[in-house]
Amino acid sequence: MNIRRETLHPSFEKSVRSFVAREGRLTLAHKQALEELWPRYGLTLQAEFFDFQRIFGRKSLVTLEIGFGNGASLLNLAQANPNQDFIGVEVYRTGIAKLLYGIKERKLTNIRVFCADATEVLANCIPDSSLHQLQLFFPDPWPKARHHKRRIVQLEFINLVQQKLQPGGSIHMATDWEDYAQHMLSVMRQASGWHSGSEGIQFAARPDTRTLTKFEQRGHSLGHGTWDLIAISC
Repeated sequence: MNIRRETLHPSFEKSVRSFVAREGRLTLAHKQALEELWPRYGLTLQAEFFDFQRIFGRKSLVTLEIGFGNGASLLNLAQANPNQDFIGVEVYRTGIAKLLYGIKERKLTNIRVFCADATEVLANCIPDSSLHQLQLFFPDPWPKARHHKRRIVQLEFINLVQQKLQPGGSIHMATDWEDYAQHMLSVMRQASGWHSGSEGIQFAARPDTRTLTKFEQRGHSLGHGTWDLIAISC
């Protein structure tokens, strides 16, 4: 099955994007996972809001993760919370294939996945006030100053996220680039309608719900830092 990143508006392909087009190699097992499981777990980008209760067959708390990489965090969270449901958004087929393979291995039924840009998914497919949590772990930091406009965390994006969260819902972001961490903090402090405690928006310790990746562990051994930022929508 030839799964491609979807877009509703062709002009979007020429706009400033927070990702670049790249793909890794797929193993035979991962190719088979795409063929077998995408029809069941894949979601199609559409210009109307999804009914989560119809998609998952029940009413539950829904978490959306943007850019889930190889899917480890999303798989662990879904396995640990069988009474909740999860939606992953990724633009790379290799990551989607690994997630689908993990779903099959762990026999999970509470994950669905988009192959599309997250901003289009949020704007077109996710109902307002519907999400319990949004996760954004280690997005592309675009470290060069001239590329900072490509960072997904911008005020407009955060305002869109808040629109999609239930009152009391949360956004959890993490990065291993200090400059990006400070950028995230600055944007969140500019945005209205968020809190993370009596002292205002601050960095937080990594909660157990966020999987510590091998890449992150290696970074810690080299003295690299990681910054988590969790904020609650008022």
